[in-house]
Amino acid sequence: MTPVLVLMAVLWGGGALLRVPLRVRWGMVGGLWLAVVGLHLALPDPHPLRLATGGDAQGWMALGVVAALVLGYRKMLSGLRNKAAPAVEVAATAGAFRAAELDRYARHILLREIGGPGQRRLKDARVLVVGAGGLGSPALLYLAASGVGVIGVIDDDVVEASNLQRQIIHTDQRIGMDKVQSAAIAMTALNPFIEVRPYKRRLDETIAAGLIGEYDLVLDGSDNFDTRYLVNRMCAAAGKPLISGAITQWEGQVSLFDPVRGSPCYECVFPLRPAPGLVPTCAEAGVAAPLPGIIGALMAMEAVKHITGAGQTLAGRLMIHDALFSEVRVIGVRKRADCAVCGVTH
Repeated sequence: MTPVLVLMAVLWGGGALLRVPLRVRWGMVGGLWLAVVGLHLALPDPHPLRLATGGDAQGWMALGVVAALVLGYRKMLSGLRNKAAPAVEVAATAGAFRAAELDRYARHILLREIGGPGQRRLKDARVLVVGAGGLGSPALLYLAASGVGVIGVIDDDVVEASNLQRQIIHTDQRIGMDKVQSAAIAMTALNPFIEVRPYKRRLDETIAAGLIGEYDLVLDGSDNFDTRYLVNRMCAAAGKPLISGAITQWEGQVSLFDPVRGSPCYECVFPLRPAPGLVPTCAEAGVAAPLPGIIGALMAMEAVKHITGAGQTLAGRLMIHDALFSEVRVIGVRKRADCAVCGVTH
């Protein structure tokens, strides 16, 4: 009997070293057990193989029964734990959400990386979005749908017919309306459980620091470099993470800038402004309609990951999306010691 048990141990241990799946290892050991039991039942009593493997089948059958009972008990216990875990999490989550919210966010709560605690972090989060245009439109809608509790949106523009080719948060009926008000209507219509704070003005030096200080995270979807550099400076000074996106024609890019936590700031990566005319605006060069949706949705996705702690964000990395040739590249970016905003020598 001992040689067979040793062989079973070798099969099990060797399978573990080779990272053979648990089910396959149990299958190998079980197959050997069946072979030994079959051998005892098929061969006559004094046969040498029977003597070498324990003498009779009763011992092996008893061992099989014990093993089956242990495995069955473990499977039952595992099943009970799996059933109990979601119930505990939902019960804990229910204290923070109304029943309608639990139903609304159920697909998030089911995700292991978000769950009830992550959804609560989204509900408690305060996110400011700069710009309610092409990038801001999808970002604002997905932040609202995701259940971010307080969403601020700042923009000094009004809805125009030419916006509607790509700025999906607005509608034809709201042409002439302030973009921030139009965005607030769409967001609260999508999710009445959030608070939207519209700021109908341009972000400038007089209000940037105070406004950004009220929020946990900033998404910059502005369309000019003055605003981008201003937002970056204020976020770095306040220790607020910044998700910045940009688009032109067929190409877009997005990254998370958080120098307080070791990643570069926007100016580390783009220390010099492009020469006038080198990077034309969408109004000057055009833009493919779905492109801001792609990049804006990526910005919202980065926000959800940053807030909940799920996965790996784009901190320290720059994603570049080429829609014309369906290519995506992610490159590493680093802090610069001589950065005028966050460097150690500035």
